Amino acid sequence: MRYNAPVLGGHSHGVRTDGDEVCLRESSDSRFEDKDLASTQECATRRVCMVTHSFYESDNRVMRYAEALAACGDIVEVVALRSKPSLPEREIINGVKLFRLQDRFAKSGTSKLSFLWPVLRFLFSSSQWLTQRHRQQPYDLIHVHNVPDFLVFAAWYPKLAGTKVILDIHDILPEFFGSKFRVGEPSVFLWGLRLVERFSARFADHVILANHLWFDRYTTRSARTQKCSVFINNVDTRVFQARSRRTPNDKHVILFPGGLQWHQGLDIAIRAFKKLHRRLPDAEFHIYGDGDMKPRLKMLAEELGVAASVRFFDPLGIRDIAAVMANADLGVVPKRADSFGNEAYSTKIMEFMSVGVPVVASGTKIDRFYFDDSVVRFFVSGNDDSLADAMLEVLTNDELRHALVTRGFEYAARNSWDIRKGEYLSLVDGLCRTCRK
Repeated sequence: MRYNAPVLGGHSHGVRTDGDEVCLRESSDSRFEDKDLASTQECATRRVCMVTHSFYESDNRVMRYAEALAACGDIVEVVALRSKPSLPEREIINGVKLFRLQDRFAKSGTSKLSFLWPVLRFLFSSSQWLTQRHRQQPYDLIHVHNVPDFLVFAAWYPKLAGTKVILDIHDILPEFFGSKFRVGEPSVFLWGLRLVERFSARFADHVILANHLWFDRYTTRSARTQKCSVFINNVDTRVFQARSRRTPNDKHVILFPGGLQWHQGLDIAIRAFKKLHRRLPDAEFHIYGDGDMKPRLKMLAEELGVAASVRFFDPLGIRDIAAVMANADLGVVPKRADSFGNEAYSTKIMEFMSVGVPVVASGTKIDRFYFDDSVVRFFVSGNDDSLADAMLEVLTNDELRHALVTRGFEYAARNSWDIRKGEYLSLVDGLCRTCRK
């Protein structure tokens, strides 16, 4: 194992090791009241709120934190988005109380303002919600997840009242938006994002970074090393686990699940698939996700004459996508190394490993940092010929497939969330040195 996230002090939470969840998912409707968790509240030691401008049911990182705390008896609430109107505004999922404050807005364009407005709206609504909720039942900890960094200021009132605040950097913002909007140096836009980054870091009591490369950069420009720690997206083996195929399939199914942004390199993957398809006519490329590149990717598949074999699906919740991944023959992670993707950790690599599916991945700086050729078949980033050759080799070489699956599964088991979640619980203990009775 190449990395060790720092263990931060405090007493033990007494983590459960039986693997059972606190409770099964409960049906709920608008009659959602605190009495739903009355039995949990009687033994709870802390009240924690997660704030995220994302869909909780498909955000594995937020879900892992929330369920780990709930399993320890803490009262955990999550403020998030609603992906579709049919979902309830309030719901209990595995002991976590979920509040969907805002519906997802269809993006009207690719301008900075079109992305900023929904986020600002969520900042104001979550700030108001946290203030009212904290006055009624004070929180001990608020854990805020970016994007964006400034969402941490939604916790201004609880912070003034003494509540501890964690800022979780899923994506390092100046690099993320610089890549998204193709903004280079020098830039007033990037300067402003770095300023927001520094102020957000100062406001938080602790900052979590999603990988070690970003830790080094962030602590150089925005926060003290002692104030930060690293928690990569360790796979949750309760969800992502090896299983047999649901139905026999005579096709070679290649799968990509995730955001459809430029830095993910899906256009490269589609071009590579066209070349693979000539040699494996029964191959199919399944893409699960959404993003601003989706219309252009569909158009590209049409132009290349592979639209019938490149199939696009809507995003799925974590547990549903885990079953889909387990049914694939090959996982592909085609990120660009000349963009934000070069340093953005690929959660899906370990998820594929954990369900027993071999992975072909771009040789980015971050993925070369955490993985090697014994567990991942790398290809030259941005090179569709190299990607096509790598996919063909893994799909047709049984010995290589077996080696990648076996070693990948072992790697994922060594680095699972179940092994490492104690470090997060210790961090929470260190911040919340007193318990509410």
